[in-house]
Amino acid sequence: MRMGVDELRDLANGAAFLGAGGGGDPYIGRLLATSAIEEFGAPELVSAEDINDEARVLTIAMLGAPTVILEKAVSGDDIEFVIRSLEAKLDQKADYLMSIEIGGVNSLVPVMAAARLGLPLIDADGMGRAFPAIQMVTFNAFGVSATPLVMADDHGTSMVVEAPTAEAAEDIVRAASVPLGCSAVISCYPMLGRQVKDCAVLGTLSLARSIGKIIADNQQSEDPVESLVAHLRTTPYYSRCEILFDGKVVDVRRELRDGFSVGTVRLQSLKSETSIMEVQFQNEFLVAKLNGKTKAIVPDLVCLVDRETAQPILADGVRYGQRIKVLGVSAPSVMRADESLSIFGPQAFRMDEPFVPLEDL
Repeated sequence: MRMGVDELRDLANGAAFLGAGGGGDPYIGRLLATSAIEEFGAPELVSAEDINDEARVLTIAMLGAPTVILEKAVSGDDIEFVIRSLEAKLDQKADYLMSIEIGGVNSLVPVMAAARLGLPLIDADGMGRAFPAIQMVTFNAFGVSATPLVMADDHGTSMVVEAPTAEAAEDIVRAASVPLGCSAVISCYPMLGRQVKDCAVLGTLSLARSIGKIIADNQQSEDPVESLVAHLRTTPYYSRCEILFDGKVVDVRRELRDGFSVGTVRLQSLKSETSIMEVQFQNEFLVAKLNGKTKAIVPDLVCLVDRETAQPILADGVRYGQRIKVLGVSAPSVMRADESLSIFGPQAFRMDEPFVPLEDL
């Protein structure tokens, strides 16, 4: 099928939800993708099962702090530059593009890239949500090398990175992104079609679009949040989900630290002043605690939505006084595997508590 302009609204809405508060504002990505499709035509969306095992697949994403990405987007030329540069480094042309993460702006930037370059886009990503660091993907958990990696900004500054580990590559590009204004474009994890089938989270663009459609179609229903939860329970990855809290924001603390947006959202129950939920974030919401007791923790998703419309709320969009429902949503099973938890479980975010699945909490 073709990923046309008409599909972008729902994809952006669903990506905002799966971003778990981070990943950059998908509205910006929607504008970029719309412009590219109108100029170059709609890219083809293909299933991973339909690609050749030896096909060359490249990823594309924005890297930086979501707060900055709101104001400093991509130009388009930088996207084309990183893909062409990585092709030159590999001495092989790309057959397909793929998202690194389905959450936030990085679900739409690959649509823009696919349209500009005339390449098909694979219906898959590397996490089924959003995460703040390069190494936090299933590709890394299954042994795909993050490098060679190409990074560039919209002024033509660029670098090619070779590193022994994905963590080392992250340290290099994160430090380099700060003088670039905490916003850049990267292409990394070059892989073959058979690796996509083995280690990617499949079908996530279609899933994001279906989630976004449910949110849009149920704006006037009696309870949009319950409609969203009911739909999530029919999906292959996000079927374990619960409304964890219903309250209003009474405090927000955030700062830009080491290229990340970090902080805490504090909510008070609408029914009891003594019932308090705190949600910690590092670009994405990581853990939700009710009166000090953990109710959901990374890699499971903690998602904040408007209690009246179910519209997703980004970590950098949370404001004092907002009335919000907090949802806990299961991560794809591959994200809960031991190999994966060592890369993006609680300890990866310097938490001293273990991962416990949402349904057990």
